Amino acid sequence: MSSKPSISENTPHLLVLGMGGTIAGLAPNPKESPLLYEAGQVGVDALVAQVQSVVPEGVKLISRQIANINSRNLTEAHLVSLGLAVSEALLDADVKGIVITHGTDTIEETGLFLQATCGKLAQTQSKRVILTGAMLPSNVPGADGPSNLLDALRWASTPIDNCPGGIYAVMDGRGCMAMDLAKRHATALNAPLQNAPSSSVGLINPSWLSGVKAVQAAWNEDLPIPKEGEWPWVEILTSHAGARPETIAHWLGSAVQGFVLAGSGQGGFHDDWIEPLGQAMVQGIALVRTTRTGAGTTLPNIPELDPLGCRASGTLTAPRARIALQLALNAAKQANKVGKPLTWQDFFARIANLPEIR
Repeated sequence: MSSKPSISENTPHLLVLGMGGTIAGLAPNPKESPLLYEAGQVGVDALVAQVQSVVPEGVKLISRQIANINSRNLTEAHLVSLGLAVSEALLDADVKGIVITHGTDTIEETGLFLQATCGKLAQTQSKRVILTGAMLPSNVPGADGPSNLLDALRWASTPIDNCPGGIYAVMDGRGCMAMDLAKRHATALNAPLQNAPSSSVGLINPSWLSGVKAVQAAWNEDLPIPKEGEWPWVEILTSHAGARPETIAHWLGSAVQGFVLAGSGQGGFHDDWIEPLGQAMVQGIALVRTTRTGAGTTLPNIPELDPLGCRASGTLTAPRARIALQLALNAAKQANKVGKPLTWQDFFARIANLPEIR
């Protein structure tokens, strides 16, 4: 659906894909209760119309609604729809860049997903895909959505010499690689990229840009997007005081294919989990360790040696590690179908071992 009927999809343009979220939210009583609202109520056409008059001169906008949800309800089917739309647009010569309006609650999952499935394509096509959202609903005083969307549009339309094509995110005047998103604050306007290595949208930091280029140089091949209904079942389990072995044993009779273990400290888990996790690995369930602390790197064989069926997450948070493990399990399955003896660990390592931007 075009945000401006006079613009043809055959005209060079930026494509704005709407996924809903707070940026598209409405508060019944915006002045007195701005945080009491319903997400995903405003169409992406209306969001684009708010900034249409102040976008850079000569930039044409076309918008398309992929979903209009509260992002806490994001599903794998939504990711498939978005991933296919982004892939198609990256291959369309008339699309010069892509902006995605998204809820912040699960924006980190989408950021990792798009990097792992479309990152190389965006790089080779020299186009930027930029995720953005808001922490305040669209009708409250001082709503941050319009400025975030405008920043994203400006960055998407900036000459490629300033920053290479790839998958990025913009919030509160700063930008980062979308794979580094992690919402670690409930209300701060920069919550999704508060802890991410970032740069001012208007003036790209050379050291950050150097890190981006290092990541992109190491990202050689996109992983396939699983078909709807074929996503591997992966659960996140958090280790804590008083953890019980039944927490693991409960799943062993199910069709679950992987666990992401959000461990304490450096990614360790309760001793009472050792035996049932060993049984899980015997059954072929994939294990990835990460930390529940919210920051820092989970290193291999620390604090103890990792068994053969367990893999450290690197800098990936639990939500991102879950998406990475799902994509890795699917990629290994597809590779084995064509006679390539690659394991999920091989594909997971491609994501978890990328250079860290500091």
